[in-house]
Amino acid sequence: MTGAPRPQSTRLSVLIPFGIVTLIWGSTWIVITGQLGQVPPSWSVAYRFAIGGAAMLGWGLWRREPLALDARGLRFAALLGLMQFVLNFNFVYRAELYVTSGLVAVVFALLLVPNAILSRLFLGQRMGRQLIAGSVIAMGGIALLFIHEARIDAGGASRTLTGIAITLAGVCSASVANVMQASGTARAYPMAAMLGWAMLIGAGIDAAFAWTTTGPPRFDWSPAYVAGLLYLGLAASALAFTLYFGIIRTIGPAKAAYSGVLVPVIAMALSTLFEGYRWSVLAGAGAVLAMTGLVVALRARRPNR
Repeated sequence: MTGAPRPQSTRLSVLIPFGIVTLIWGSTWIVITGQLGQVPPSWSVAYRFAIGGAAMLGWGLWRREPLALDARGLRFAALLGLMQFVLNFNFVYRAELYVTSGLVAVVFALLLVPNAILSRLFLGQRMGRQLIAGSVIAMGGIALLFIHEARIDAGGASRTLTGIAITLAGVCSASVANVMQASGTARAYPMAAMLGWAMLIGAGIDAAFAWTTTGPPRFDWSPAYVAGLLYLGLAASALAFTLYFGIIRTIGPAKAAYSGVLVPVIAMALSTLFEGYRWSVLAGAGAVLAMTGLVVALRARRPNR
C-alpha cells in the first residue's frame, strides 16, 4: 500500500524558487528605502519596471518565444500591469514615506488573507484544515511582529495609521494580480511575453502619473541609487516575478502568498546586519510563529493546482 503523494508545495521544484523569491523580496525593503530621496516615488517605480519589462522581453527573445500578444492578451497584460506594477508599488513606495520599511513588510504579509479569499471565489480553491491552521499560526506571528514594529515606529499614531492604510491598498492590488496569474488566461500566453508587456505598460502608466503629479523626469546618478534601481528592476522584478508567478500557477495564490510571511523576518535579519536592528523577545517569538505556520501550511494538500 503506497502512501498519499507529497503536496506539490513540498517539492524542490517549488521550494527552490520559493526560497529565492523570499530572499530577494526580503532584501528589497532596505533597497526601496534608499530609492526615496530626490527622485519622486512614481518615477522610481516607472524606471524599475521599464528595466524589468525590457529584461523580460529580451529573455523571451533570447529563448525564441513569441512576444506578440493578441487583443485579449494585451487587455490582460494591461490590467495585470495596472494592478501589480502601478497601484501595488506606488502604494508601497509611498507607505515607506510614513512608516518604517519593517512595518510595511509586516503588513504586506497579510497578502495571504485576500489571496485565499479571492482564490476561493474565482478559482474554486478551498482551504483545507491544515492550511487554515497554518494561516492562524502565521497570523499570530505576524501580529507579534506588527506590535513590535508599531511600538518602535517614531512617526506617531496618525502617520503610522496612514502608512498602514496605504500598504493595505497595495496588498489588495497585489492580491488581484496574484489571482489573475493563476487563471487560464495567463497560462495561455508565454510568461516572458505576458510579464514583459505588463511591466512595460505599467511603467508607461507610472511615467504618465509621475509626470502629471510631480513634473518632468528626475534621476539620481549616484552609484547607490543606480545600483538599487538595477537590483530592483532585474532581480526583484524580472527574475522574482517570473519565479513567483510560476509558483502561483503550480500551488495556487493562497500558498504562494506565504513567501510574504517570511519576508519581514528576512527584512529584519538584514536590518540587523546593515542597520543595527535589535531583536526583542516579541519579535523573536513572532518570527518563530511565522515560520512554524509556513511549514504547516506548505505541507497542506489543499489548495493545489
